[in-house]
Amino acid sequence: MAQPRVPGGGGEELDLPCGETKSVRSLDLGMREFECSCGERHAVVMDVHPPERFLPEFLVEILREAVETTSDEMPEFGTPHLMGIALEEFPKKVVSADVSDDGEVGTGIIWVADFDSRRLHEILVELVVELMEHAISHADDESAISEFEAQMLDFDVAEFVEEYRAQRDISEDDLYA
Repeated sequence: MAQPRVPGGGGEELDLPCGETKSVRSLDLGMREFECSCGERHAVVMDVHPPERFLPEFLVEILREAVETTSDEMPEFGTPHLMGIALEEFPKKVVSADVSDDGEVGTGIIWVADFDSRRLHEILVELVVELMEHAISHADDESAISEFEAQMLDFDVAEFVEEYRAQRDISEDDLYA
C-alpha cells in the first residue's frame, strides 16, 4: 500500500510485494520494469499505458464492446481493468497507488508487480483467455463453444507473448528508465 510522505519530499513511497519500497516519482512513464534492490525485476504499469501494450487492438475493441464497466471514471475497458483482474488474482504480488494528486508523476494509478514485465504480460493474456472461456461457456451455440475450445488447445500463451512483443518491438532499451 502506498504511504503518503511530506509534500515536496519526493512523493509517495510504494511498498513493493518483495518488501522493498520505491518512490513513485522514480517511475518514468516509459518504464515497463525496473531492477529492484531485492535483486529481482518488477513490472510497472500505469493507467496511461494503453491496453494494446498487452493485447492486440482488435481484441481490445472486442473487450470494450463486451465488458460492461460500472465506473464513471473509467467508462470503457482498459488497462485499469486488466490490472484489476491481475490484482484480484494476485493480491500479494501486485500493489497499486493512486497518485493522481501528485502533479510530478504524470499518471493517475501505478501498479508494480512482483514479476518482470514479460511474466506479467503472460499472466494478463492467461487471465483474458480465462475471461473469454468463461464468457463463451455461457453461449447457447455449442459449435461456437467447441470451436473456441479447439482454438485454445492450439494457443500457446508464451509463444503469443514472444511474437506480440517482437511485433511491438519491445526491446530492453524500452524497459528501463
